Amino acid sequence: MKAGSKFVSAVSALALSAGLVATGSIAVQFAAVASAEAAVVRSIEVRGNRRVDSGTIREYVGISPGQNFSPADINEAVKTLFGTGLFSDVRINQVGSTLVVEVDEYAIVNAVIFQGNKKVKDADLAAAVQLKPRSTYSQAALDADIEAVRQAYSRVGREDATVSGRIMDLGENRVNVVFEIVEGGRTKITGVTFVGNNAFSDGRLRDVISTKQSNLLSFLFRNDVYSDDRLRADEEALRRFYYNRGYADFRVISSSAELDEAQNQYTVTFTVEEGERYTFGDISIESTLDGVDAQSLNSQIETRSGSVYSADNVEDTIIALTEEVVGRGYAFAQVTPRGNRNFESRTIDVAYSIDQGPRTYIERIEIRGNDRTRDYVIRREFDVSEGDAFNQVMVQRAKRRLDRLDYFQTVNISTVPGSQPDQVYLIIDVVEKPTGEFSVGAGYSTKSESTGTGGVSLEGSVSERNFLGRGQYIKVSAGGGTNSRDYSLSFTEPYFLGRRIAAGFDIYRQTREYNDRYSSDTTGATIRLGLPITDSLTSQIAYNYSREEYELTGICLTDPTDPNCNIAPQILDAITQSPWVKSSVSWTLLYNTIDDPKNPREGLYSTFSVEYAGLGGDAEFVKLTGRGSYYHMLLEEQDVVGVVSVGAGHIVQTGGPLRLFDYFQNDSKMIRGFESSGIGPVAANGTDHLGGDTYISASAEAQFPLPAVPESLGIKGAVFADAATLFGNDLGGANATDMEWRASVGASLLWQSPFGPIRFDYAVPVVKEPTDQVQHFNFGVSTRF
Repeated sequence: MKAGSKFVSAVSALALSAGLVATGSIAVQFAAVASAEAAVVRSIEVRGNRRVDSGTIREYVGISPGQNFSPADINEAVKTLFGTGLFSDVRINQVGSTLVVEVDEYAIVNAVIFQGNKKVKDADLAAAVQLKPRSTYSQAALDADIEAVRQAYSRVGREDATVSGRIMDLGENRVNVVFEIVEGGRTKITGVTFVGNNAFSDGRLRDVISTKQSNLLSFLFRNDVYSDDRLRADEEALRRFYYNRGYADFRVISSSAELDEAQNQYTVTFTVEEGERYTFGDISIESTLDGVDAQSLNSQIETRSGSVYSADNVEDTIIALTEEVVGRGYAFAQVTPRGNRNFESRTIDVAYSIDQGPRTYIERIEIRGNDRTRDYVIRREFDVSEGDAFNQVMVQRAKRRLDRLDYFQTVNISTVPGSQPDQVYLIIDVVEKPTGEFSVGAGYSTKSESTGTGGVSLEGSVSERNFLGRGQYIKVSAGGGTNSRDYSLSFTEPYFLGRRIAAGFDIYRQTREYNDRYSSDTTGATIRLGLPITDSLTSQIAYNYSREEYELTGICLTDPTDPNCNIAPQILDAITQSPWVKSSVSWTLLYNTIDDPKNPREGLYSTFSVEYAGLGGDAEFVKLTGRGSYYHMLLEEQDVVGVVSVGAGHIVQTGGPLRLFDYFQNDSKMIRGFESSGIGPVAANGTDHLGGDTYISASAEAQFPLPAVPESLGIKGAVFADAATLFGNDLGGANATDMEWRASVGASLLWQSPFGPIRFDYAVPVVKEPTDQVQHFNFGVSTRF
């Protein structure tokens, strides 16, 4: 066959091998070449194109008139044209001295339409599919997008959603893509069971994992949605739980989820092997570094002989030893724990070996998956940066910090080789989660006969803990009841001036009406700086300013001496001297080792504050307050938690006499079973309590799951006993100023509701004074520490 002979190009096998054909056939053929001579054409003619310019297609073909070409060149041209994704069919033929390129263009998507969707928004579905307006349409893309929409519904717990796709031909090679969706019902998790667990009950383990059984409130919590990723995370949560409680041999044998398509519900089963429970045996440190004495590092050890084995304690020790040695100038120091099990005594000896690690540097830190969170918000949690020595312990510490931010569902940190043998890339993969919250809360307390305060109260707030992806916290709240109104705005920048210093401010306004006798209006602001000392210890300094205005109302406004007014002279004097201005500075020390802020079981939460008022204004005092709450697991298998709390406060005048409203007043944090401002020094009228300059409080509580109540509802019970005393008052005419103890006992319901933690308390005073005012029932936001 001569150069002028006809060449027909493209076999369907070639297109298929290139992965370019989804459906239909490609009418592209190759004619055999009888001659080894290369072909030459005088012109290239393009046919069938509507949108793609002919010149562009000729460039893709890569053959020029007058240029020698072979069947291999034709094959390559076909591959190139298919590779553009613009054409559903390509045919190349030689007709005389002309090379004819015929193409069928893919249709262009005019619009993507979703029909029948209510539970998943259009914007979320549009982000999941690859077909977009002005993109090219193909059946393969449509099929893939149908599956993507199904997966989007699976992620919100609707496994039986059905999705179909079709196109609407608009003419001129343009189409609309329509996804028709039947959402179906929510796919429930009817049961979460465990096999092989003896040390802990199913209920206790269900509280550890994030996959929850469906219940009446699941539509609010959304924690009964099954996913493979959540199941893998639950496996790791179970491992950490057991490893931190002495079960070093624990393993998850299997985890499975069976879908009953007829009932549209899952049954999740974890099969585990607990093994024996170990305690720490001998603890030692070995060092091969010159100038590092192993004995001098004993104070950094967090593991103690005889204590229950805990993986967290081992990790804490590794971090503490590494930081200490690195601080001494050994940048590449590596701490490796070696465990030696004694199966007879059920102990694990741990030796921490300190060696010189490989000299490896961080060439680059790459962050992936943070569509909203700024890169610098993640980078600042690392104590290392590009060019620094690589240390795995420092990297793990940064991971723990990122986890504590609560901005991400998952955080994974890995390394890949860098451009040089002694360099690595640090890869940080994150999956973001919603960080905004809208909450509505309610409270109730018995209405006080003396003050008129109490009754039902409502509160709503909007907060964002990763504002604009900058890691800033902002909260706006408003609330009130029959006789009160509260408004506040808070803002916190956790890294002020690029340093690990939290700076923020609070602005608030409060109004109160007291039994139609008088009212108060307080406006204030606080500017604060917080400095972390350790991961558990934080210090904060703040400047506080407030302005309080008091006014007589009702019968007291008309005639304060009227017997129906019955207002104490001390209160009347304070009201007539308002407005009061307080200008103060305060310093607070916070120690927090709580394991879970939402549902604590172990740890200590304590605060100590000193406030000095006298920087201008009317108040002149020094106020000291402190409170500590210790949580400890009493019965691990039954999930019974003990809580012991103590608190105290004392105020000392530094200039003029204390104002009435500077004194301490009791509330439900101090003691339950009594009205707010219902104990302590009292006015001569026997009704108005004036507060005291000193208080001491203590509380003991046991929290436990309620029988027959699903753990996924987040409801627990508690019994408690409180004791407190409030005494000391230098205001003239105050009675009952001596130290007298009050005590109460009661029961509570604790609910981790979708609107925040809620607490219901019923208390009965068992020790009280004749002038005390009793309040049995109270419920509101749970803030016991």
